[in-house]
Amino acid sequence: MENFKVIVVEDVPLELKGTLGIIATDIPEAEVIGTASDEASYWRLLKQQLPQLVLLDLGLGGSTTVGVELCRQTKDLHPEVKVLIFTGEILNEKLWVDVLDAGADGIILKTGELLTRHDVVAVMDGKQLVFNEPILRRIVERFKHSVGSQLYKQEALVNYEIDEYDERFLRHLALGYTKDQITQLRGMPFGVKSLEKRQNELVQKLFSDTRGVNAVRLVVRAIELHILDPDNLNPDED
Repeated sequence: MENFKVIVVEDVPLELKGTLGIIATDIPEAEVIGTASDEASYWRLLKQQLPQLVLLDLGLGGSTTVGVELCRQTKDLHPEVKVLIFTGEILNEKLWVDVLDAGADGIILKTGELLTRHDVVAVMDGKQLVFNEPILRRIVERFKHSVGSQLYKQEALVNYEIDEYDERFLRHLALGYTKDQITQLRGMPFGVKSLEKRQNELVQKLFSDTRGVNAVRLVVRAIELHILDPDNLNPDED
């Protein structure tokens, strides 16, 4: 790997010292041309000299949104600059999604193996979405859960003879739509009375004792049987 220039953005002095120590010991190709502890000092550094890599902590001054916006603006202004997130935000999955949407080249969590030369080389060589082991484990867990949920749903749709319109009807009931609103969905060829009939048929399919089963109980039952995935209850696109 050729030598490259890096700016380190970190507002905790002890963690900055540790990060600089890792770079000095394990990544001799990296020349640290400056460090920043806040947004203003970062932009001053960037105007003075453009690096090839920004090693960016997200939790600056107690705000995680600052780091996300620094990443977004950096990639907008200088798309050729690599931005590798090195963060202690190990539980905030929404934040990971935000920073990936902002254009980050990878995320290294400050846990486990920490920052390695292998990860930095991967980013500098142009590999997209570089993650260390702790975040990879979380991604794999979510992937397995997602695939499992899809399989359960497919089996339930077959076992209970649920067609496309049944699924759409149940999903929008779960989202709080009224039957009248559901009839207005694009491609939904049913009136209110037809939907009421369909609801009664679904009750017959999903319950052995159908007494007192209303729309709420029907939706709960559909979730219990994996016909609906509570993590993916999204309305149809207009």
